[in-house]
Amino acid sequence: MNTPSTGLPESPSSTATPTPSLRGRAGRGGGRSLANLLSEEFENKIRQGLLREGDKLPTESELVRDYDVSRTVVREALSKLQAAGLVETRHGIGTFVLPARDGAGLTLDARELSESVDVLAVLELRISLETEAAGLAAQRRSSEHLQALRDALQAFERHAASGGDTVTHDLAFHLGIAQATGNRYFRDILAHFGALLVPRTRITSLQAPTHAPDYLRRVNREHEEIYNAIERQDADSARAAMRIHLTNSRERLRLAQRASAPRT
Repeated sequence: MNTPSTGLPESPSSTATPTPSLRGRAGRGGGRSLANLLSEEFENKIRQGLLREGDKLPTESELVRDYDVSRTVVREALSKLQAAGLVETRHGIGTFVLPARDGAGLTLDARELSESVDVLAVLELRISLETEAAGLAAQRRSSEHLQALRDALQAFERHAASGGDTVTHDLAFHLGIAQATGNRYFRDILAHFGALLVPRTRITSLQAPTHAPDYLRRVNREHEEIYNAIERQDADSARAAMRIHLTNSRERLRLAQRASAPRT
């Protein structure tokens, strides 16, 4: 009986094979990170058809063991694959290969490319700031905080479905989490950036009709993961979900930059 390809060695004697090649390539590739190499490993398997739509990727623990890398490396690699639209992670179930998408992906023009640098810089700050805010919100949220977050999520979903403005509700969701920390400085800092918190307000190509529906669905799923963790007061999961969400946003912009960079 045929079984879905996992992209991993099938016999115990071969489990060490990927490890030296992965680390060796990191050394030869001018300091390329293990996370980049691991994501490329699975991206190649998907594009070559070795992993097909619906196939489940190995678990985080299996990837740590078989590739001899840290959990941080694995999570960053999976975030890159998610940002590229190649896989999706279903909470409590696993990570699965998505259907192939038409088109070459996001691109930016020269003006947008320079603007995206500022957005990426802000995202780097937000990853550290909002990851901790999500954990504190999970510990301190009230029923009123949860209702405000739920209202923002529902408004986001309605406007995404109707083609309306989602930026306001995206921003409201993130500011609502900052409010739920009980520490006004989180909200003050985030409010200072305003709509710059939402990358697509500065990168108009992300709003192109061929990309927006898929992009907004992914953003909405990531928001739901954060909300669910805060609702059940799971601080560690809230931090992880926020980190994944913001890392995905960063990687989506990096992919757009890469696709738009002049070729030499």
